[in-house]
Amino acid sequence: MSVSPATATATASNTAEAELASRLRLVVTRLARRLRTQLPGELSPSQLATLSSVERLGPLTLGELSGAERVKPPTMTKIVACLEELGLVSRTVDQTDRRVARVEATAAGLSFLEESRQQKDAYLAERFRDLSPDDLAALERAAVVFERLLEEE
Repeated sequence: MSVSPATATATASNTAEAELASRLRLVVTRLARRLRTQLPGELSPSQLATLSSVERLGPLTLGELSGAERVKPPTMTKIVACLEELGLVSRTVDQTDRRVARVEATAAGLSFLEESRQQKDAYLAERFRDLSPDDLAALERAAVVFERLLEEE
């Protein structure tokens, strides 16, 4: 059975895309791991993501936060309890429904996020210093593409 030139080209294209996807997945995973080592404290990735979501989305209920982070409510309850114990978030009772509590970042939580972002940005900026203008331009283009991919989700 012979394969048509169009099918062969499509298969080669799919293989190239799959290989690129694999390479990017690995490098993004490694980069994320390295950036996590730049944290100013001992937060888990889930705790940091939750704190970031609370900051970005404003005061949220535990249910809303579970949905935003795509974790089960009992897991979110544990994460928020840890963050609350560290003084990074607080829970306040909703004025319209006293059964509901909303989670919001404290001043210490906002400060932690700012420090964390500055350290991570400095880590990357230090590594960018040795790159050529062409490599920096390629990273700029890649950032735009990744932002677009994530916005489409």
